[in-house]
Amino acid sequence: MKIDVTKCAELLKEHDNILILTHAHPDGDTLGSGFALCRALMEIGKICAVINADEIPKKYSYLFDDIVPIKFKPDYVVAVDVATINLLGELESEYPHIDLCIDHHSTNTEYADNLLLEDVPANCQIMYDVINALGVEINAGIANCLYTGLTTDTGCFRYDSTTAQTYRVAAELIEKGAENGRINRIMFETKTKTYARLERLALESMRFYDNERVAVITITQEMYRLTGSNEQETEAIAPLTRQIEGVEVGITIREKADGTCKASLRTHNMINAAELAKCFGGGGHAQAAACRFDCDVKEARRQLVEKCGELLNDGNNLHQ
Repeated sequence: MKIDVTKCAELLKEHDNILILTHAHPDGDTLGSGFALCRALMEIGKICAVINADEIPKKYSYLFDDIVPIKFKPDYVVAVDVATINLLGELESEYPHIDLCIDHHSTNTEYADNLLLEDVPANCQIMYDVINALGVEINAGIANCLYTGLTTDTGCFRYDSTTAQTYRVAAELIEKGAENGRINRIMFETKTKTYARLERLALESMRFYDNERVAVITITQEMYRLTGSNEQETEAIAPLTRQIEGVEVGITIREKADGTCKASLRTHNMINAAELAKCFGGGGHAQAAACRFDCDVKEARRQLVEKCGELLNDGNNLHQ
């Protein structure tokens, strides 16, 4: 059932022992949404916690390092920034029933009571309204969480999806204590040595197709072994493909330990990344999306490049 912000806040007030699920391979928006909501619910006396199927990268530790973990049996399960339940990874089988979803993806499958605002660039912008509807005063801890989601899902406010309201919310969060300078440095400027080595190999792997309008980076398990890096550090690599002059579709394919792979898609206005991802069972946003493949990297690259060629040379391509 589709609901609005007011109804969402009412449902959260009615329940306790609330478990908040974030999507696998977590980013700043799902984690920022989850921990902002958790902090807000704790302010009104709720028992709650945030979990993820994967290990959360250390750079996000400031979102939760002062929250004491609580063990409890959940009575109400909430998913944040999760368009489809398969994005939960291993949590999907553990929590087959989800009560409430707060999301902003156009590919959302409406698997729960659904607060869905597709035109909002970051889920944390929706969460800002939910927390206000809960009657919770936004403190510095909540502000840091919400600002993290805003800045990461808008590419530090560079993406076309960024709206005037996004800037207004960001300004209010800074007034509430969000450490915007520090967060932006952590998210966009600070690199580990292992990531720097992985980025070098990733850029060396870049190949161009379809008159250099499609750029593909391939990240293999061997690259992780050589650099000491891991999948947690690949989040910043996907946007690199879209920075190349003339590239309309940037693809980063990450090999999984079991030999399958996941592709991150970045596009400009000519192709809708979410619709491209949907061709392979995935989803996301107009300029940033992802999909999974039950095949090796080479076959996934072939399928993606072929589909991109079809779309780029078709007058009825999947544009916005």
